Amino acid sequence: MLCKIALGNVRRASKDYLVYLLTLTLAVTVFYAFNTISLQVDIAGVTKQNAGMGETLGGLISGLTIFLGFVMGFLMVYANNFIMKRRKKEFGLYQVLGMSRGQVARIMALETFFVSLVSLVLGIILGVGLSQLMVFFTASLFKTQIADFHFFFSFGSFMLTVGCLVAIFLVTLVFNLRVVARTKIIDLMSASRSNENIKVRNPWISAVVFVVGLAAIIVAYARLLDQGLPYDGSPEGMQDFLITTVTVVIGTILFFFGLSGFLLKALQGARGMYWRGLNMVTMRQLAAKVNTVSFSMAMIAMILFLAITAVTAGMSLASVMNESVERGTPFDYTRVLVYFGPQSVEEENAYAEANGEPTRYAVASEPIDMIEASKSDTVNEGTADAHPFDLSQVAGGSVQVNVYDSTPRGADAPIVTLNQLCEETGMSMPSGVDATGTAELGLGVVRESEYNAYLRYCGMDEIDLGSDGYTIISDMGATLNDIYNATLSQGVEIDFNGHELRPVSDRVNENASAFQNAMFGMNTGTVVVPDAYVDEADLPLYMGYLMVDYADDITTEEGDAFIREHRTYAPITNDAGEIVAGWGSEATRTESYESVDSMNGLISYLAIYIGFVLVVACAAILTIQQLSGVADAGPNYRILSELGTPTSQIMHSTLVQQAIFFVFPLVIGVAHSCVALSVIIKLVQLFGGFAIGGAVGLTAVIFVVAYGGYFFVTYLMSKGIVGDAIRARHSL
Repeated sequence: MLCKIALGNVRRASKDYLVYLLTLTLAVTVFYAFNTISLQVDIAGVTKQNAGMGETLGGLISGLTIFLGFVMGFLMVYANNFIMKRRKKEFGLYQVLGMSRGQVARIMALETFFVSLVSLVLGIILGVGLSQLMVFFTASLFKTQIADFHFFFSFGSFMLTVGCLVAIFLVTLVFNLRVVARTKIIDLMSASRSNENIKVRNPWISAVVFVVGLAAIIVAYARLLDQGLPYDGSPEGMQDFLITTVTVVIGTILFFFGLSGFLLKALQGARGMYWRGLNMVTMRQLAAKVNTVSFSMAMIAMILFLAITAVTAGMSLASVMNESVERGTPFDYTRVLVYFGPQSVEEENAYAEANGEPTRYAVASEPIDMIEASKSDTVNEGTADAHPFDLSQVAGGSVQVNVYDSTPRGADAPIVTLNQLCEETGMSMPSGVDATGTAELGLGVVRESEYNAYLRYCGMDEIDLGSDGYTIISDMGATLNDIYNATLSQGVEIDFNGHELRPVSDRVNENASAFQNAMFGMNTGTVVVPDAYVDEADLPLYMGYLMVDYADDITTEEGDAFIREHRTYAPITNDAGEIVAGWGSEATRTESYESVDSMNGLISYLAIYIGFVLVVACAAILTIQQLSGVADAGPNYRILSELGTPTSQIMHSTLVQQAIFFVFPLVIGVAHSCVALSVIIKLVQLFGGFAIGGAVGLTAVIFVVAYGGYFFVTYLMSKGIVGDAIRARHSL
């Protein structure tokens, strides 16, 4: 009998359960589809390039799903609160007719179970279909070809989704049982006639609160734009960032808290608009609603800010890596040698001596031939398969460029620093550079002859510095390169160890600045000067870059396989057995592209997943708030209809109210995101161009589908509630 009653209630109250059903179905769909990522990357052929990508993505998505499951659980409690508020009188009537609280609780549990079951079935069906389509999206993200597409179903993803749904169901059930257990019958029967106590705030106090909130937001914006993000993770930087974050959160809450009284007072001053049609009713209802939901609107604005920023920044970062890797991966294989400088040698020797270690370090007196140095260590030493790492076996051509530290031996300061160039050109330091210490480290120095050898190897025209010329090379983004371009175009002279050098070019040649394969720019700025001045300045070696292209009879697969099987990492020593250098990063062209594709896929998936779920959560909360408000205002709509107000005007008033409540948090969230993204853009532009257009388009699509979809559903359901209220009045 109870089961039959519960089924009948679900059918009868289908409109009330629609938001609950829609949100839960979307959650199940997204949870299942995104958790099949490990199967998707396998079908898309990603695991052939990166065997661990499926497990990595799958683990991250699973952990994120559990977190988002908790978020959706509390959201469902909020949605269920709307249903309970609409049906308290019905549950009270059950008890009046003789049902025990336990029986009423079982009816509620059965109703929640039936709706959850329907959501699970619909969500899994949609999720299975979406996961099949996402295989093609996955292949496009990771730039792979689908060789063997077939239908798949993930039992693990299904169980994880069911687990999240069960958790949501239990949380909702506990809340419902708590309401029935603690509420008296008289309260349930009179719930439809009880109104929330609304405290009308003084409009002038509201105006002051509004202005204070707006001022706090502006102060937070100014702090973020001035201080940027805490790139170095220092306690001072983190403290400043925390203060900025707290300021913008408090400012947003005060903004919405004072908005109601301020808005009503301001609109009352515009009498021509205030007294037109139902504008007076609309404005007063808006003020009353904002008065009661100011905190939730502030939180929605902050969540929307996180969603917009996550999707836009994530997708834009992926675009930057795609662009940077095209320019920054010109060779089949690159290897970096890191030389120990005077300060590092002193520190390492002191440490070794203090710990009784026999190892000693020294500063290299001359550049090391990196191909020959690779042979000095033996792979699989002591076995029958022992052999040197001889790159000449696969190399068809190679070039080595040695970069020198711009601080001469015995000197305390570098010859050329970024700070000096900024002062000479009148440009400001890039955000984050001061925090990292890059400004004071000095630019690297390269001999003219070695750079010309690099240009010849790349098939480019050589440069002629003459006796007093210099140029700057860098493969970074506009944030740094604009400073270097200004230095060159303005003819800034630099004092290089007593020699006045003048630029021989007017801008950085970004296509002739990459010395190693990488997904981002790695050459933060290097000065090319005549060879004689490098020797005269007695500059210590800083980095060695080896660039190799495979021989014509060696395929990319063969060359990459040779590198993987034979590469070694033993430190480099001089004739006295002292360590003078160690191997740094290395990468084949294939590895660089695979790393970028993997990172793009990872960032894109996480950004879209987080963004979509957060947007759905915000939209669902707004929908529930608005439907609850429309239901409470039913008697007012009946009175307006009885007074002769056309239904079209009533619905227009409802539409305006709901549009404002959906748009206001979105506008504030977008404003917060614009400021945050402006800071993020400056950071990313240190490493490459920042293409934000495509990401903004994707973000807009997500909002149109999710946020706009919920707004449309809200209005349709509101029309039904208002129509029922008006018909109820006319039927009396």
